[in-house]
Amino acid sequence: MARSYVAPLEASIHIDAPPAAVWAVLHDQRRMADFSEETYKQGFIGTPVREGTVSINLNKRKAAFWPTISRYTEVVPERRLAFRVIGPSATWSYDLEPAADGGTTVTERRRLTNDRAALASIVTARLLLGGVTNHDVELVQGMHDTLARLKAEVERG
Repeated sequence: MARSYVAPLEASIHIDAPPAAVWAVLHDQRRMADFSEETYKQGFIGTPVREGTVSINLNKRKAAFWPTISRYTEVVPERRLAFRVIGPSATWSYDLEPAADGGTTVTERRRLTNDRAALASIVTARLLLGGVTNHDVELVQGMHDTLARLKAEVERG
C-alpha cells in the first residue's frame, strides 16, 4: 500500500560546500530543469530571481504535461528561496543551513495552504498523475533526486 503523506513534504541533504557555493547554483532558477525531473521548462518575469519574480512553468510526468505560474515569496541569499505556486496553493522552499564541518544542509519542502491542496490540484493529480497519494510519493522521491543532483553540481564546482 502506498504511503499517504501529510503536508509538508520534505527532504534534506548535506552538501560539502559552504552556503555561498550552494546559493550560487540554487539561485539560478533557470537551471531547475537540470535538477528536477518534474520541471520541464521555465520562463521568468524579472531576473535575477528576487521577491516578486514570476515564473511560468511547464511541468511533466511521463506523458503528462501541465502549466503552472509561481511567484517568489522569499529570496534570502545563502539562507532561503521560496515560491508559491498559484492554483495548487503550494509553497515550495529551499532552506540552507551552515553545517559545523563547513558544508551546508539543504532542505526542500512543499507546504500546502491549510495543509490541503486546492480542488484543481486534486482533480489534476487524479486525472493526470495517478492520484494525490501517488503524486506525493513521487514528489518526495523527486525531492531526494533534485537535491542529489544539486549536491553533485555544487560539489563538482
